[in-house]
Amino acid sequence: MAPLSCAGSRVSLSATQRVPVPSTSNNDFRWLWLGQTVSQLGEQSSLVVLPLFAVLTLDVGAGQLGVLRAVEQAPILLLSLLVGAWVDRWRTRTVMVVADVGRTLVLGAAAVAGSLNWLGLPALFVLVFVAGVLSVFFDVAYQSSLVRLVTSDQLVRGNSVLEGSRSAAQIGGPALGGALVTLLSAPVAVASSALLFALSFLSVRRIRRTESVPEHLERSPRVWRQVHEGLRFVAGDSSLRAVCFAAAAFQFFFAATMTVYLLFLPRELHLSGTAVGLALAATGPGALVGALLAARLPGRFGYGRVIVLTAALGDGVFACVPALHGSSATTMAVLLAVNFVFGIAGQLVSVAVMAVRQAATPHGLQGRVAATITFAGMGLAPLGSLFGGFLGQEWGLRTALLVMAVGILLSPALMALSPLARLGRDLG
Repeated sequence: MAPLSCAGSRVSLSATQRVPVPSTSNNDFRWLWLGQTVSQLGEQSSLVVLPLFAVLTLDVGAGQLGVLRAVEQAPILLLSLLVGAWVDRWRTRTVMVVADVGRTLVLGAAAVAGSLNWLGLPALFVLVFVAGVLSVFFDVAYQSSLVRLVTSDQLVRGNSVLEGSRSAAQIGGPALGGALVTLLSAPVAVASSALLFALSFLSVRRIRRTESVPEHLERSPRVWRQVHEGLRFVAGDSSLRAVCFAAAAFQFFFAATMTVYLLFLPRELHLSGTAVGLALAATGPGALVGALLAARLPGRFGYGRVIVLTAALGDGVFACVPALHGSSATTMAVLLAVNFVFGIAGQLVSVAVMAVRQAATPHGLQGRVAATITFAGMGLAPLGSLFGGFLGQEWGLRTALLVMAVGILLSPALMALSPLARLGRDLG
């Protein structure tokens, strides 16, 4: 298999590796790791809390839930490219701190509004949009921050640690959110997410290293020119182009799948909010296993083979879900297994693809390239959510879920036909 430097990149890896990376203490990386972990826990919890509140309390239909999720994901489509350019101009620690403070205030206000019975569907629309905007800033900044904290030969290991922490958040977040909505109330569940973002803020602000903004970016006032540089770099690299196309296909159908899935579990399978949260939480242990394997498997079998095969396995397991009926122990066992396998495969692909992207990208373009790929992939998520809601309403939840399970396999098919499939064991 061809190494990444032969995959059509406009900038070779050797040039990337010559970019000086600031030294850092172990404590700085620990605070980044802790802040990212807690932030992801709050985000994963809120991703379950808010839709379940709408389904169980406001009794929304498939179409309304699709719109709610589309509003939540719209900031990725609208802002990712600009955020990538801004992050390359700013200090990532500052961006993450401000994003955490903002999410704490927004969700704290939502918790108060919910306790006063003011948290209706219009208020939810506003809430998820503002929280989504702040999450775009945080996610792009933390992905770019790692490159400024570790050397290039530590990227895979660093990504594995951060993705492992994200998987730990996936273990507790959905279960916590589902349990709090069912056993207590939506305002309490929203308040718990606000508290987690506050803890993330306290952790990230402990990073002591002073980041230096690249000099040429300080002199450049034109943000759109910087956005264009990121787009042009990704478009000129055949592997990164393939990542964009595969991510777009995956995120479109995955967003559609989750819109139907969050209705299918309580309404077709008659699962409680706690059971839904536990089923979704099974992704977390799988993702933890996947993060551990990601540090070894690409180096043994090759990045291309691992990315394509694990993506096909993880996406394919969703085809089992439409065949389930009732809330029996067998149903729960299958759901746990499906989400566990999806977590393993998804994390393996995520870590491997992130290492490919970071290795192929010069230091000064990290934020813009991350944002460009996020835009290409997650930018279609709002449309996917609307499509899933429409299909679930018109065709029924079970049929719609089957269609989405087949459609999501387009992503590994695109990767199998791309230069990504030919990547070897060494990205250097």
